[in-house]
Amino acid sequence: MINSKVITLKKPGEFVEDPLTELLRTGARQLIADAVEAELQDLLQYYAELRNEKGHMQVVRNGYLPEREILTGLGPVK
Repeated sequence: MINSKVITLKKPGEFVEDPLTELLRTGARQLIADAVEAELQDLLQYYAELRNEKGHMQVVRNGYLPEREILTGLGPVK
């Protein structure tokens, strides 16, 4: 009998959907969305005074792109 203490870890794509994992993914998604939004607001505020010859703002928000997936330790998060 071999007394090995080595355990195999699941790959991100092999996680079983359970309530805790779903809660963590939801939290990660919200943190990422908040960080991207804050960065965008900082960028818009930084360039708020930049205007063209007609007085229009040069840097503006122009809608939203489709959601993308990023790979986290919990697996893919939209």
